[in-house]
Amino acid sequence: MSVQLNHTIVPATDKHASAEFLAGILGLEVGAHDFFVPIELDHGVLLDFMDAENFGWQHYAFLVSEAEFDAAFARITAAGARYYGTPDKAAMGEIYFHNGGRGVYFEDPDGHAMELLTVPNAPGEEWVTGPYGPNPALAK
Repeated sequence: MSVQLNHTIVPATDKHASAEFLAGILGLEVGAHDFFVPIELDHGVLLDFMDAENFGWQHYAFLVSEAEFDAAFARITAAGARYYGTPDKAAMGEIYFHNGGRGVYFEDPDGHAMELLTVPNAPGEEWVTGPYGPNPALAK
């Protein structure tokens, strides 16, 4: 059986602003607007932003290349978005390093926890946090 994620709905207080924010960070375009404001990812996966009220935060993780990570991180800091090295927000202003890669959590305008990572997560792997830069494990 072949199963692929096709789309997911991202609740937002302002679907246009939230979609534009994330598309800007990821270096993507916002699609044609109707009931949803979509962002198309690789393999045709859509993030459909929808105006909503009374929703809790959600988490979305995006696997990117090292070069895309650096470009997106520059856009995160330029936008003044808060970023963290851990999902509980304990490592504010840091990124994380794991399995030869890097990652960062950042908040969208509605408080959703967005994540960029350069290597897929694996159970039981060791994470360390620190300031933005290359993975220190690779410098050895």
